[in-house]
Amino acid sequence: MSPTPWRRRLLATLTVAPLVALAACSGGGGGDGGGAAAGCEPSDGPVELTFTSWVPGVEEAVALWNEQNPNVQVRAESVPAGNAGTYSNLFNALQANTAPDLSQVEYDSLSSFRLQNGLVDIAACAGVTDAQSQFVDWTWSQVQLGDEGVYAVPQDTGPMALFYRKDLFDAAGIPAPTTWEEYYQAAVALKAANPEARITHFPQQDANWFTGLLWQNRAGLFDIEGDTLSVTVDSPQSRQVAEYWQRMIDEQLVATNLQGFSTELYSAWNTGTVATWVSAAWGYSTIRDNAPDTAGQWAVAPMPQWEAGGASAGNWGGSTTAVFSGTEHPYEAAQFALWLNTDPASLEILNAEGGLFPAATAGQDLPALSSGVDFYGGQPIFDVFTEASGQVDTDFTWGPTMTDTYTALSDGFTAALNGQGTLSDALGAAQASSLDALRAQGIQVEG
Repeated sequence: MSPTPWRRRLLATLTVAPLVALAACSGGGGGDGGGAAAGCEPSDGPVELTFTSWVPGVEEAVALWNEQNPNVQVRAESVPAGNAGTYSNLFNALQANTAPDLSQVEYDSLSSFRLQNGLVDIAACAGVTDAQSQFVDWTWSQVQLGDEGVYAVPQDTGPMALFYRKDLFDAAGIPAPTTWEEYYQAAVALKAANPEARITHFPQQDANWFTGLLWQNRAGLFDIEGDTLSVTVDSPQSRQVAEYWQRMIDEQLVATNLQGFSTELYSAWNTGTVATWVSAAWGYSTIRDNAPDTAGQWAVAPMPQWEAGGASAGNWGGSTTAVFSGTEHPYEAAQFALWLNTDPASLEILNAEGGLFPAATAGQDLPALSSGVDFYGGQPIFDVFTEASGQVDTDFTWGPTMTDTYTALSDGFTAALNGQGTLSDALGAAQASSLDALRAQGIQVEG
């Protein structure tokens, strides 16, 4: 049976893709409202491209490209993480026709940009469709957004684990927690040993971090069966996660006054007043670069489990390199995006400097992923993340209006952390907001 019109629209904007272990455009006019650029041929003469990204050290990879490609020069601009302001800036820039040629975009946000006609279909550009075999299958499905086009090039994935201050745990006689109940007990013990210490921080604005916690508990935000799209943000599994962290907040076992990726958080890591971070593989460089006084004191353990003996992990982030509508050089932009995420030298830089866990299959052979990491006491920490990547729920589904969902969650978290409601209230508000946003786009939805 052929899809109904609303389902065709949904399939064009929604990717339902499995997650597994650890992936000629017309020069001078790629923007056709977000569709494919016909012809896909190189531009005449020298080309200058602008690329925005928040990956630490990406400028080194760009410099290598510029050295090797004198006629196609890329200017890298460092920006905050997507949901920390970059996405809203990009949406505004698209409306003003001032968007960069390319930008880093996380998998969960691609469909939001596609829905706003912000991406160029680069499938016709030389080498793009042929590159599919160079990436982990699920990542390529994500950048196709449910149709035959290609709207970005996969960059990395974000399997999650537990970064913890081993020196503080050892001093307090606390083993690395293997369950969330043990994590709670560790929080109590750490605070007893040092009344100023908190086991972690609960950020107000990192809704996608919280989504990784939901993901581990098989608490999807959306679900699709047949022709039916459902919003499942406020599910029993989600409430279990929310109620756990609400208990930690109520008992003042976590810091509630620290934003993620802030100088205040980095200071707390350096002084030992925040002792763990449940984060993704790329987080290893965040700690390394911002808490240098703690070298050799951190370790990595698997994510705590909801049941003893469990083997489930969440995923936080993972990004693509997307070509934006309005670029005058889609061919060259596509070639740079492919090189950035497949060239062995580039992959080494992005892993060493930015901590990325590559989506390209060639990235699995990087020596750094099997070596001990000095900052973490020589522990081969990527062994933990490689194992975690095979424990992520393959049925997790993104919605086509994730920006609205995340905004509602972040607003609800801010209220809860200020004593105005609870994390469960935030789930209810995000459920309602997601339904409203989808219906406003003319998408039939249940919830």
